[in-house]
Amino acid sequence: MRVVVLAVGSPRDRGRHLVRLIREYEDRASRYFRLEAVEVPAATGLGGSPPTARRREAEHLRHRVPSGLDTWALTREGEELGSRDLARALADMATYGHPGVAFLIGGAYGLDEDLVRDCNRRLALSRMTLPHDLARLVLTEQLYRAGTILRGEPYHKGG
Repeated sequence: MRVVVLAVGSPRDRGRHLVRLIREYEDRASRYFRLEAVEVPAATGLGGSPPTARRREAEHLRHRVPSGLDTWALTREGEELGSRDLARALADMATYGHPGVAFLIGGAYGLDEDLVRDCNRRLALSRMTLPHDLARLVLTEQLYRAGTILRGEPYHKGG
């Protein structure tokens, strides 16, 4: 199954530790899914208001979503899934012949409301606000974990 992580901006980790961790989990998750990470330009710093930046970023995200994939917006107002629930949701998509999912991660100002409304699903990694780089790390680790759960591998130790 195809899984695309669409993120606004590139990780801005000066020490490169966070970038290495993100890449590590993307590599691990790609053992289980046809994983693709796509970064679109951030619109912050171009002048204008936060709503204008969100709209610009939404346009970039929309253009990069592969045809036929479900879109899941990462937003703290979304549905909270446990690791096994996420694995089950991805397995159900594969079982029923669905081509895959694109996870959308917003930039500094979050995701545009219209874009979120148009998504098939809204997913919360936490009710807390997370920096988008950290959200990307958590998501990719959870995708790796979902793959290990689905294959019965020992990485996931939760109930």
